[in-house]
Amino acid sequence: MDRKKIFITRKINSKGIELLKKYYDLIFTNTPDAPSKNVMLQKVKNVHGILCTLSEKIDSDIMDAAGSNLKVISTYSTGYDHIDICEATKRGIYVTTTANILSEATADLTLGLILALSRKILEGHLYIIDGKWKKGWTPDLFLGSNIYGSTLGILGLGNIGTAVARRANGFNMNIIYNNRHRLSKSIENKLNATFVTFDQLLENSDFLSIHTNFDKDNFHLIDIRELQKMKKTSFLINTSRGSIINEISLIKALKNKWIAGAGLDVFEKEPISNLNELLKIKNVILLPHLGSATVQTRERMSKVAAINLHNILSNKKPLSLVNRELLQNLC
Repeated sequence: MDRKKIFITRKINSKGIELLKKYYDLIFTNTPDAPSKNVMLQKVKNVHGILCTLSEKIDSDIMDAAGSNLKVISTYSTGYDHIDICEATKRGIYVTTTANILSEATADLTLGLILALSRKILEGHLYIIDGKWKKGWTPDLFLGSNIYGSTLGILGLGNIGTAVARRANGFNMNIIYNNRHRLSKSIENKLNATFVTFDQLLENSDFLSIHTNFDKDNFHLIDIRELQKMKKTSFLINTSRGSIINEISLIKALKNKWIAGAGLDVFEKEPISNLNELLKIKNVILLPHLGSATVQTRERMSKVAAINLHNILSNKKPLSLVNRELLQNLC
């Protein structure tokens, strides 16, 4: 009996691969880099499943090329805006994610950006590396901002936002948040978090951390108006999706000192161009999309992506399904 075929779009942690190769014929690009669309169109022919990352756009063209065998698209990510969910659902193709696995790692990184920005850690490091520290300790060298007792604004108090709030409590931060839907009083009390309007969040945050999901309603949610409402002493942190912030407006805000700085792990276009003006601004920290980049997290992501795919092809419920309306078709 012929084994089902799985296309794995790029090289990922081996734990999930080891699980899948027991049951399926695996087709690889065998590179850590995102494949071109033309490569994917060739590789997906007659496959039963696709294991992709957030860098690969899985649209109707890819689904057409795969053909009628395609039953599941398992993404090695918590986000799924790179997949045409409506098209997949219409075709009866299950779309799965790694769900909440990366929440703690991303929250750690978020706190790291807050610490590094407010205390000028990167600037101090480079000051020494560049051989500029000549006078020893001085009273006014790289004066930063307090974290302890400051106000943390969280835009999107979901799984990652909640993990950030738990960490912020250790710094005795005043936590305010804005969601589309207010959380229960019990959750607010547990996190010491206060619900505020969007504008109140902008106006009162010393650190504004973005953790909302990305969709068409959130495109450029942070733009000129929003940046001008923020404190001149505030910092903007984004470990969610790059397109939530209008980068051109952010560059203008940083240059004109409407805000004190920004820590960005995600960008509108990745990788960012060498011509991007963010590279010339000193009061920013830029990271190459490292939110989930720990050995432990990536290993778990690989396993869950593989289990999701295997469960669907075995007619079982996956660990995390996006188009839940298809659940009725599974045993």
